[in-house]
Amino acid sequence: MNTPLRRLASVVLVLFVALMVGTSWVQYVQADALNNDPRNVRNLYREFGNARGPIVVAGQAVASSAPVDDAFGYQRSYTDGELYSAMTGFYSVVNGRSELELAANEQLTGRGDQLFFSRIRDMLTGRKPEGAAVETTILPAAQLAAREGLGDQEGAVVAIEPSTGKILALVSTPGFDPNVLATHDTKAAGAAYTELAAAPGNPLLSNATRETYPPGSTFKLVTAAAALESGAYAPDTQIPSPVVLDLPQTSATLPNFGGESCGGETVSLADALRVSCNTAFAQLGMDLGDDAIREQAERFGFDDDSLRIPMRVVPSTFPADLNAPQTAQSAIGQFSVQSTPMQIAMISAAIANGGKLMTPYVVQTVRSADLTTVRDTKPELLSTAVSPGTAASLRDMMVGVVQSGTGQAAQIPGVQVAGKTGTAQTGTDEAPHAWFTAFAPADAPRVAVAVLVEHGGSLGSDATGGKVAAPIAKAVIEAVLGQ
Repeated sequence: MNTPLRRLASVVLVLFVALMVGTSWVQYVQADALNNDPRNVRNLYREFGNARGPIVVAGQAVASSAPVDDAFGYQRSYTDGELYSAMTGFYSVVNGRSELELAANEQLTGRGDQLFFSRIRDMLTGRKPEGAAVETTILPAAQLAAREGLGDQEGAVVAIEPSTGKILALVSTPGFDPNVLATHDTKAAGAAYTELAAAPGNPLLSNATRETYPPGSTFKLVTAAAALESGAYAPDTQIPSPVVLDLPQTSATLPNFGGESCGGETVSLADALRVSCNTAFAQLGMDLGDDAIREQAERFGFDDDSLRIPMRVVPSTFPADLNAPQTAQSAIGQFSVQSTPMQIAMISAAIANGGKLMTPYVVQTVRSADLTTVRDTKPELLSTAVSPGTAASLRDMMVGVVQSGTGQAAQIPGVQVAGKTGTAQTGTDEAPHAWFTAFAPADAPRVAVAVLVEHGGSLGSDATGGKVAAPIAKAVIEAVLGQ
């Protein structure tokens, strides 16, 4: 009998140990994951049952919560929801969160580490917990100018203060109304999400930060920077500029836009940028080599998957292992080069800031419910993209683009604007994308901007970056400088 009893006791002991280990694992190791699981209904009621902090633009709440008489306790609502949707995102009982509502959730709910003492105070005083206010860097006038400039066209606008990295405008079209997703009518919220997810242009996905596009000739800024940084080129260096460039290792050729001449068999680097000469930059790219261009692109932020503003920005990419014709096409922003509008704005911002690229950010201050500042964002250097001398040369070359080149539609009386156009082929039968990036004033920059209009917008196949995107950038710059 002793042997069977010992075996039974051993089995029971093992079961008890397994139960204790399993319980401890769930209660301690998996606690955070289970609490934060969107399927956890108790967590959902607990989160909605507290006052969520507001998202603030220039002192005014554009997202706020108010008490309501239902099971959730508070209703999220948005002012000018469509205008700010690419920045705020949505907060929904059914569909979760997106953009800043997701990235700043710990602060908005009051659960962030920075709000620890506020939670202790609430616990000791019996005060109902409240989330913190998240104050953004967005400038309403710039945001509105960007949105009105895009109109019914699909695209994006990003504006950055070069010296700090503050994001002054962040617009994606088509936008959406977050209020239809914030409703506590779960059936209606689910139906609204399904409709928006299937809508043309995918309004729920920000074109400014979450989509990449061929950057076209705006990428010539990167190629020009690589040339100047090599020490072998200066703005007045003459480079070959045939009307049509024969690509090596293939029977294919690369023409200039509209089959036009760039002014002769050779052209200065500055003039090549001014008139956006495809053949000159394609040949320059092959002469530099793909490694040099890739290294320069990475110094501007390409291939970096760590950028948070605090929302995630998908990485812009420069392809690897290129042969000569692929390098030629990549040097003018084609082949498989892909970029977000945020990345293009960062290129201009770095040039404007003497070569120093500041980390972009959209949250300036986080304040607890008693208005105590718990976080204030300080400007932070992301990288040194180019030397001050190269930045100065690029600035002067970009001024030439706006004064007498392809970007003349961005001219502002009394203000010197530095810019670069782009008209990017998509590899399909659809019209090319229209790009423009700029900063101003050129001698003391206060804003850098990137504009993308998908598939030529209202002009379709007749569009160029200079015709379609440059006037939008001009309006945004004027809005910033007018403040």
